[in-house]
Amino acid sequence: MFDTVLLRSFVAVVQEGGFTAAAARLNLTQSAVSAHLRRLEKQTGRELLARTTRSITLTADGELLLGYARAILALNRDARAQMLRGPSEGAIRVGLSDDLANVRLMNVMHAFAVRYPRVAFSVRVGIPAELLHAMDQAELDMVIGGRCEGGRSGRVLWREPLVWAGAEWAALTPGVPVPLAVLPEPCPYREVALAALARAGRDYRIALVCSSGAGLCAAAQAGFAVTPVVQTQLVHGLRVIPPDAGLPSLPDVEFTIFTAAGASPHIQIADELSDAVVLAFANRG
Repeated sequence: MFDTVLLRSFVAVVQEGGFTAAAARLNLTQSAVSAHLRRLEKQTGRELLARTTRSITLTADGELLLGYARAILALNRDARAQMLRGPSEGAIRVGLSDDLANVRLMNVMHAFAVRYPRVAFSVRVGIPAELLHAMDQAELDMVIGGRCEGGRSGRVLWREPLVWAGAEWAALTPGVPVPLAVLPEPCPYREVALAALARAGRDYRIALVCSSGAGLCAAAQAGFAVTPVVQTQLVHGLRVIPPDAGLPSLPDVEFTIFTAAGASPHIQIADELSDAVVLAFANRG
């Protein structure tokens, strides 16, 4: 086993290009650094440095050991840093609906990870109904997502309209079933959209089923289908389909945070996270 003190002196001599500079960097005397190198060469049984009156160069064995020395010292630093972090305070597993998985929300999660370094934060993106089921199975501690009607108890963070989105250049063809791009079941946006079309007596066909909101928007941008999205999710190339196109109105979406029963150890963090999410999305337009 190599002494890390000796390895540190060896690496410093190589990086600084000499014993004098290495000694100054390590706050040691030059003779101490030289002694470290002699001891290391004795341990290895190999000459590590080729010395002249003007310079030092690595031997082939020195080149080989240098890579290992740097790796050993790096692992030593990492191990020390981990031990100094103190005991873990558990984990918080957050479920996040696809339409919230953006940079703004991830910045919030990162800020909390920095603020609570002893809590392991993780995020799972998916459809709200599936995420809530995972929370019921004790796989998640909280879920943030949109819903179109109440039921499960949760804190409503904000509301915004659900709209029909289509390509800016395209129009629906009268008398033809409306082509839809929707998420897989169970999805609250899909459910309310199909129910609204049924009540209005408007024929439709499902042209695309995709688990990604980006995929739905791509289909709408291409004019392949229309899709129900929250208004702030409209991207370049999409527009709200006007009422005169004959599509029924859709309800508002409630973006809500749900916490698992028995999550009391982290209830304060959950409340703080809720406040931070609301603040981050305060200017969503």
